[in-house]
Amino acid sequence: MSIHRHRRTGRSIAGPRSQRGAVLYVALMMLVLLALIGVTAMQVTGLQERMTASYRSANLAFQGAEGRAREREIAIARQVKSSGVEALQIDAPICSAEGFDPSGWAESLKYANPLPADTKLSYVRRIDECVSAGGSISSGKEPVSENTNLIFQVTAYAVDRGTNPGSDSVIDTIFVP
Repeated sequence: MSIHRHRRTGRSIAGPRSQRGAVLYVALMMLVLLALIGVTAMQVTGLQERMTASYRSANLAFQGAEGRAREREIAIARQVKSSGVEALQIDAPICSAEGFDPSGWAESLKYANPLPADTKLSYVRRIDECVSAGGSISSGKEPVSENTNLIFQVTAYAVDRGTNPGSDSVIDTIFVP
């Protein structure tokens, strides 16, 4: 005859009846954590979309202003190379006393919705004689196409879209044909 003895360790093993709600609470906490992660991911995605739209808007305005400035520079180069057949089309007299403030000019156009049809969106002025003293020792006047010291300031303004603009851009370049 064998006698089996059971040793007591002092730990009681809880039966299934005393564990009934623990899994439910753990699962609920996991669902709350997953919901928080999902909400955070949606907020980050929304922020990234707004940043991308803002970048695109600013880039479109910049490209528009740059294109407008390049068009004016090409027109100036064509007028200079025409040997006087085409007159130089500039927006201010040479070395005008009032000067020109590109920032103030652009501020006057800022976000006009829509931009007025009669508004010039680029501004050109000849600044070579303002910069290089403008003196000449030769008698008479050489044609513009032979002047190797021509310097122009070209300023252009553009918005990202015609109606309800979100971004605007101003380009101010110095052009030597």
